[in-house]
Amino acid sequence: MIILKTAAELAALDRANRLVHETLARVVAAARPGVSTWELDELAEQHLRAGGGRPAFKGYRGYPATLCTSINEVIVHGIPSKSCRLQAGDVLSVDCGVILDGFVGDAAVTVPVGEIAPEAARLVRVTRECLERAVDVMRPGKRLSDVGHAVQGYAEANGYSVVRDFCGHGIGRAMHEEPSVPNYGPPGRGPELRPGLVLAVEPMINAGKPGVVIDPDGWTARTEDGKLSAHFEYSVAVTDDGPWVLGVDGR
Repeated sequence: MIILKTAAELAALDRANRLVHETLARVVAAARPGVSTWELDELAEQHLRAGGGRPAFKGYRGYPATLCTSINEVIVHGIPSKSCRLQAGDVLSVDCGVILDGFVGDAAVTVPVGEIAPEAARLVRVTRECLERAVDVMRPGKRLSDVGHAVQGYAEANGYSVVRDFCGHGIGRAMHEEPSVPNYGPPGRGPELRPGLVLAVEPMINAGKPGVVIDPDGWTARTEDGKLSAHFEYSVAVTDDGPWVLGVDGR
């Protein structure tokens, strides 16, 4: 069942996502060569708790950390580690979630560590632009599949592939609500987008083929061909005035 949010619930989701984006900004500023992903995770948890929230990922289905820190060919769900230290030239995806006053915030960014190769920078830029195009679609009267179609069309036009094994999702009082939001597919299908719908939209774009392999830890998802991947995510509300990127757009 798709749950449409009230104005008060949207305001609560905006506060939760604002805390997530503040945390991501701190993590990004700290993501320098030599820093471990464990240190980034500790920084994130401290900031989330100082803001009155608690990590949404930690303990969720057994996940052991506050952040997902996915480097280079890791698409999503990379587990922070004391032994994993960032190196200049890495591409780092950071996914963060919080529960604040009963509502979930969820967002992700991919950032360069030091100076990165031009082809890596292009992948990161195009993935971010895929998210921007998906967000722009989220207006009353559009269909759910229009969101994924916007991602797929732009990614493939730029020579990249779209991960099919993972997708975005509805979000609210629970981390994962209906509907699922694939990053591919034909336009004009699925439920109509209506004011009050909130989706976590998260393009995962690969430099090579879309195939995925999962590490023995049961979480870390890598590109099957070992090529780079990038990931961005916003939690976005459909409103009569257009898309509202929660925690980012002032309302």
